[in-house]
Amino acid sequence: MAEVLLSNVRKSYGEAEVIKGVDWTINDGEFVVIVGPSGCGKSTLLRMIAGLETITSGEISIKGKVVNKLEPSERDIAMVFQNYALYPHMSVYKNMAYGLKIKKIPKQEIEERVQKTAKILEIEDYLERSPRQLSGGQRQRVSMGRAIVRQPAVFLFDEPLSNLDAKLRVQMRLEIKKLQETLGITSIYVTHDQVEAMTLGHRLAVLNGGVVEQLGTPIEIYENPATVFVAGFIGSPSMNLIEAKLDDAGKSVEMPGGGTVKLPKVKKEHAGKKITAGIRPEHVTLAKDNKSGIEVAINVVEQLGADTLIHCSMDNGNTKIGEVGFVVRLSGIQALEPGSKIRLNIAGKQVHLFDINTGMRIE
Repeated sequence: MAEVLLSNVRKSYGEAEVIKGVDWTINDGEFVVIVGPSGCGKSTLLRMIAGLETITSGEISIKGKVVNKLEPSERDIAMVFQNYALYPHMSVYKNMAYGLKIKKIPKQEIEERVQKTAKILEIEDYLERSPRQLSGGQRQRVSMGRAIVRQPAVFLFDEPLSNLDAKLRVQMRLEIKKLQETLGITSIYVTHDQVEAMTLGHRLAVLNGGVVEQLGTPIEIYENPATVFVAGFIGSPSMNLIEAKLDDAGKSVEMPGGGTVKLPKVKKEHAGKKITAGIRPEHVTLAKDNKSGIEVAINVVEQLGADTLIHCSMDNGNTKIGEVGFVVRLSGIQALEPGSKIRLNIAGKQVHLFDINTGMRIE
């Protein structure tokens, strides 16, 4: 059983605390993703699990064994890095076999493991090539193969796709997901790309400033973000976050520019107060007439083919370039021009409410 348990894990550099007490149980065979912006501490947390960073306080256990003071080689983990870190003077076969050779695994078993892994990763034809003869995607497969042949209890991935082009990233993302489902090995994956996080993980940990803001499945986090930060980080394009006000009965929210959106009733304690209203771009539709909905001014139109992104403002067109406006995502190609005005329908049940002071979700 390869369960990973983090208990009040902290990391400080001098007086600067970068990991601020993480408690998390990663189940056997689970694929979890640590996601967050650059500098939030996600790679540091992964390196602490790997043993590449010392722990200031707290406890990490793998397979029921506390590993705080164990060397990386003693933790039964294998790590795939952002850079491929392949030995340039060795063939693909020798790169994959090297770690097993150091452990004095019998030659026949090394041959069997390498050949089996090469078949899984579809790199059988490249075993005699050197790394310089491979594409970026092939090198990353070799890097993963080197980890797989070790048959570890836990896989650790540190932004392994960030050096690849967009098309190859999609392909490798699918390969990693399929690989983890096939092998069933507990895997922890770090990324700043929330699309990777949403598509890969069984569960996500959204990290911000060394604190886990929310733990949950991708759909749970997408549909019920716990904080303003999570709401704005998960989703592409980002959720629109607007300073608004609840009416005195708590039955509607007053938007900038005078428009209102009816809501399922909220608790009386929030009625009449300023809040942050969150609305996803895809949860907005065009009004069918000039009387219903909320009027907005179009600033920029992005035609993406399958979708159209409309960047607009609710303040009668006073939003300047570079300021946060309101984004609408409509399907298909839309014949809309910057400078014109449109009216939008927003369903109250799709509006997320957050406390304007704490940033916490209001149910």
